[in-house]
Amino acid sequence: MFEKLDSLKQRFEEVEMSMADPAVAADRNAYQALVRERSALEEIVGAYDRYLDLEKQLDDARGLLQQEKEKEMADFLAGEAESLEGELESTRERLKVLLIPKDELADKDVLVEIRAGTGGQEASLFAGDLYRMYSRYAENNGWKSEQLSSSPSELGGFKEIIFSLKGDDVFPRMKFESGVHRVQRVPVTESSGRIHTSAATVAILPEAEDVEVSIEPSDLKVDVFRSTGPGGQSVNTTDSAVRLTHKPTGMVVTCQDEKSQLQNKEKALRILKARILDAARRRKQQEEAEKRRLQVGTGERSEKVRTYNFPQGRVTDHRIGLTLHKLSGILEGELNELIVALQEDERARALKEVGR
Repeated sequence: MFEKLDSLKQRFEEVEMSMADPAVAADRNAYQALVRERSALEEIVGAYDRYLDLEKQLDDARGLLQQEKEKEMADFLAGEAESLEGELESTRERLKVLLIPKDELADKDVLVEIRAGTGGQEASLFAGDLYRMYSRYAENNGWKSEQLSSSPSELGGFKEIIFSLKGDDVFPRMKFESGVHRVQRVPVTESSGRIHTSAATVAILPEAEDVEVSIEPSDLKVDVFRSTGPGGQSVNTTDSAVRLTHKPTGMVVTCQDEKSQLQNKEKALRILKARILDAARRRKQQEEAEKRRLQVGTGERSEKVRTYNFPQGRVTDHRIGLTLHKLSGILEGELNELIVALQEDERARALKEVGR
């Protein structure tokens, strides 16, 4: 930890020296980059300077205490040393927190993709339950939700649904939802009353900005067709549905919810850009996984993250071993207790990694 802090302190001093150079100051872009870097380093370097100063004060107090003969002064110095030890420890813990890598996606809005998995119609119904759960959670947090694409099933629910969430603290809260969600209950189609296990996958994609993902028109294959509903029923008499194929990656996105071809294309592009950004992020995570693992789970879509057991009224998050007997409330969007527990676990893992 202290090697890292020494390196950051040295870099801070180098940045300040560069900022004082008239030649650098004349280059606006270079100077602004240094200003941003200095701002990012200032808090942690200031805390480290305070730590070093406290460490020196404590050494001095201990040295004087060993030499002091008078009881009254010795008691005073002992009290000073104890106070410095406490402040030194709290500053050390603060430094650990400051060393935790900042999540570069913390300010991002997200696209949420829910797909029915194993379990047929019951899985589609469960996908609909998850959509309702996240919609209620968004309402509770004052977030704005917008449906982008959906494929309803015949008995209700969705084979697939994609929607966006916009607001404060969206990605830091929703990122834990990626993975396989299982449900254990008696399906509406089951006459014998047997409990079945079905599943749906959830993917949380940070929404991409135009400057982050640029798609050349020549890289897109655009197909238009008539929208259809469950069972192939025509729900539109114009070719408004849009299918985009990104040639470099092979990714395919279809949108047909809007009556306007242009609106469907715009929504499909949002989904496509988010998927491309997410794929790049996952590649980077895999590269960094050998160096450190700070997140709760891997966020892989194949990872079982949570089970919703209806007969027992419980929800279990398998990544942190937390079981809550609050199924009905959670399905109504009361996710805070789960989310906070996951965030605390992530923070504890990160602090442990920093302290090595």
